[in-house]
Amino acid sequence: MINASRLAPILLLASTLLAPAAALADDDFTLGRTILLEHGNRGADIPLLVCRNTNAIKLKAKRRLHLKRIKVTFQNGDTRTFNYYRDMKKGEQTQWRKFAYSRCVTHIEVFGNSDGSSAGVTVLGHKR
Repeated sequence: MINASRLAPILLLASTLLAPAAALADDDFTLGRTILLEHGNRGADIPLLVCRNTNAIKLKAKRRLHLKRIKVTFQNGDTRTFNYYRDMKKGEQTQWRKFAYSRCVTHIEVFGNSDGSSAGVTVLGHKR
């Protein structure tokens, strides 16, 4: 039988080792990246090789751009469109747009125009 005084340090060590893993489970992750052109009339595609479960998305601009909308396709074929119609500065992020529940995303289309010749966009997911 293990003495309680010896068990306490072992439990403390185990909890500190497991805490970072639990914190990482709540982190945001990159769903994909794409480039918007100056005069793009079509959506910039982000095909995902494997579906990624997320309950919300947000976008981050790598350069100045005008963001119109984003269309998200799920594993079951359903789509969800989020309208933005706003200008974004370099490094600016949108607010989180939540789904009703965690969904498996298979494809993303970003619609908008860059302020210059091209502008990168990163789409982030959130898993809780």
